[in-house]
Amino acid sequence: MTITPVAPHTADETPEPLGVSLDSLAWDDPDAWVGLDRESVFAAMRAERPVLWCAEPEIPGFGKGPGYWSLSRHADVMEVSRNPQRFISGAGVNIPDMPVEIAEFFGSMISMDAPRHTRLRLIVNRSFTPRQVARIEEQVQAKAAAIIERVAGLGECDFVSEIAATLPLEIICDMMGIPPSQYHRVFELTNIILGAGDAEYTPDFMALMNAAVELSQMAQEIGRDRLAKPTDDLTSALMHAEVEGEDGVVHRLTAEEYGSFFILLVAAGNETTRNAISHGMYALTTHTDQRALLAEDFEARIPGAVEEIVRWATPVIHFRRTATEDCVVGGQEIAAGDKVVMWFNSANRDADMFVDPYRFDILRTPNEHVGFGAGGPHFCLGANLARREITVMFRELLAHLPDIEVTGEPEYLQSIFIHGIKRMSCAFTPR
Repeated sequence: MTITPVAPHTADETPEPLGVSLDSLAWDDPDAWVGLDRESVFAAMRAERPVLWCAEPEIPGFGKGPGYWSLSRHADVMEVSRNPQRFISGAGVNIPDMPVEIAEFFGSMISMDAPRHTRLRLIVNRSFTPRQVARIEEQVQAKAAAIIERVAGLGECDFVSEIAATLPLEIICDMMGIPPSQYHRVFELTNIILGAGDAEYTPDFMALMNAAVELSQMAQEIGRDRLAKPTDDLTSALMHAEVEGEDGVVHRLTAEEYGSFFILLVAAGNETTRNAISHGMYALTTHTDQRALLAEDFEARIPGAVEEIVRWATPVIHFRRTATEDCVVGGQEIAAGDKVVMWFNSANRDADMFVDPYRFDILRTPNEHVGFGAGGPHFCLGANLARREITVMFRELLAHLPDIEVTGEPEYLQSIFIHGIKRMSCAFTPR
């Protein structure tokens, strides 16, 4: 399915009927989607064809794929995500088929299955436990305070680049041992990698590859330095970590594995949290009742508010799996080898799971969203860090810029993978 991105549905009402039949849509024709509200499309899918076969578009350099099953309901997304033996990641996590080497270069362990995925995840997971994240609480707090201090006297700024992007970027760069002189370049390179589909950031496939190669080279330089002179950063931990594999052999990361890890962590570690914070600010501006509730008792309500912001934003729109055997999902027969795409943004608007799913409600409970993935071995390992960063940033914003608000429509990233905001103006009383 190629959905030409438009401003997402953010009203509290159920989206308008699609107006055309699902069968009449040219799934492999991007022009057929111009002007369509994607929430209307997904609402129709959930109601009529929750497991829908979609044709793939022609992609320069990769040809035309065989097609795939779209999963739009929460229950089906959860079933596939939590069954990694039947639905694997090693055949690709993006909709188009790419050579395994390229997929792993960009995706590292998210494009792998056990036992390789298990071994690599064990190495990195130690740095993202709640206990480890709590250790950097002071650092997150200090950086958030410094960001607010830098913009406080301006009265207005671009919320994305000046506020939302800065905190997660600086935190993950510090964790990886990237010097401040390279922060901005990392920001530019991750925009290119995760901006595929938006010509402003990624004009062609070569731009994507060049950005990835540059990040990998940066990683290997830092990695070699930390191998010789370890410090207390994440790169040192990764380069020196040893894990016993299922074969009984003790493993360390290879240079290539570390390069891919680096790309994954610095990209996912800043881009997705940046977009959650940006969407959260927009939601709190357009839902003044929810903002008042949060301000009334911030500490008690911010945990629920963070979960609702992540559900509302769903920064990662989809991931793909591949069936290893003939099976049935949502009443639909799926053959071994078929591609299956989990649409997280659709699952997070499923009325079978969420009461009034189009209502932004920071008091929502339960809130079993799939904004960090839908469980299983590929659940977002940075979820604890993301929650902490979102919490701290909104604590600082509401405490020191209490009247901050979005003053214009967000400019959205043109992507079916990342639900991103590129630019969004905001204003506040200068301090």
